[in-house]
Amino acid sequence: MKSGREGLGGSVGLSHLLLRRAVRPGAAVVDATCGRGHDTLFLARLVGGKGTVWAFDIQEDALAAARELLDGEGCLTQVRLVNAGHERMTEYVREPVRGVVFNLGFLPGAGRDVITRPHTTLAALEQAAHTLLPGGIIAISLYTGHAGGVEEAEAVEHWAAQLPIRSFNAWLSRQLNRSAAAPYLVLVEKLA
Repeated sequence: MKSGREGLGGSVGLSHLLLRRAVRPGAAVVDATCGRGHDTLFLARLVGGKGTVWAFDIQEDALAAARELLDGEGCLTQVRLVNAGHERMTEYVREPVRGVVFNLGFLPGAGRDVITRPHTTLAALEQAAHTLLPGGIIAISLYTGHAGGVEEAEAVEHWAAQLPIRSFNAWLSRQLNRSAAAPYLVLVEKLA
C-alpha cells in the first residue's frame, strides 16, 4: 500500500525495492494476491503498456476495487484480473515471468474469514518457482497476527529453505525494531 512516501517501512516497501531491480518494461509478472490492487498497480507501472500483469483474487469485491484503481491510473490495459485462487496460476499464466508477489493473510479492512491458507499458498509457490525466469524474484510478505498466519508463515519458510541452492537464493528479512508480529518478507531469486 502507499503510505505517501517511499521507503523501507515494511515488507511491501522492501519487496518493491527488489522488484524494481528484477522487473523491466515489457515483462510478464504475477500478483498472486491482488486484493484492492496496490501491488498490481505497482507492477503495472513497472512492466508498462507492453508488459502483462496477471492479478489473482478469489474475492470479487476486491477485484472490482482493483479494476477501479487501475482504470483510474490508466494501467488497466496491461492487467489480467483473474477471479481465481493463486493455486491456479499456471492455468492462466502460460509464459515465463520476471516477478511474482504474494501479500499473504487477509484483505485489509475486510473480515478475517477469508484468508490465504498454507496448502493453496504452497501450491502457488511451486508454480511460481517453476514459471520464474532466471534473475526473477518471488516476494512473499507474511503476516502472522491473525488466526492461521503463523502456520502459513512457517510453511512458507520451510518451502523456501528446501529450494535447491544451485537454482535459487532464498532470503528472510525482518525489521529488528518492530514487534515480532510485524509483517516480514521471504524473498526467492531464481538463478538457473
